[in-house]
Amino acid sequence: MLSLESVQHLLEPLFPGLMGVRLIEFQPERVLAEMVVRPDLCTAGGILHGGASMAFADTLGALGTIANLPEGQRTTTTDSSTKFIGAAKVGSTVTGECIALHRGRTTMVWQTTIRSAEGRLCAVVTQTQLVLAA
Repeated sequence: MLSLESVQHLLEPLFPGLMGVRLIEFQPERVLAEMVVRPDLCTAGGILHGGASMAFADTLGALGTIANLPEGQRTTTTDSSTKFIGAAKVGSTVTGECIALHRGRTTMVWQTTIRSAEGRLCAVVTQTQLVLAA
C-alpha cells in the first residue's frame, strides 16, 4: 500500500493540491484530511463553496478506493450525492473523514463527513467508485 507521504506528494501538482488538501490518515477503511477555507474556495458570502466541499469529498473517496485497489487497477467516480448541512467560514479549517461503506471487486462506496473547526457538521457526501482495469 502507498504511504501517506507518497500519496500527499502525488496530490500536490493536481487539483487537490491546488485546493490545499492535507492528508492526516490514509488507510484502506478510512481517509482523514483537512483543508483551509481560503477566500478563493468561498462564495461571495465568505463560506466554503459547495463545489469545493464536493471536490474535497470526491478526493477522499477516490483515495480510499486507491488504498484498496489490486495492482494494475484504477478508479473513477460514477456518482456522488451531497447533503449540505452547515457552513464553514473563510479562514477556518475543515476536516473530512471518509469511511468505506462497501469495498467490492467492481465498485466501492464511501461516505465523507465534512466538519467545521468547531466540529459542526457541514456536509455529508456518499459516492460510488468504479474499479477499472488499468
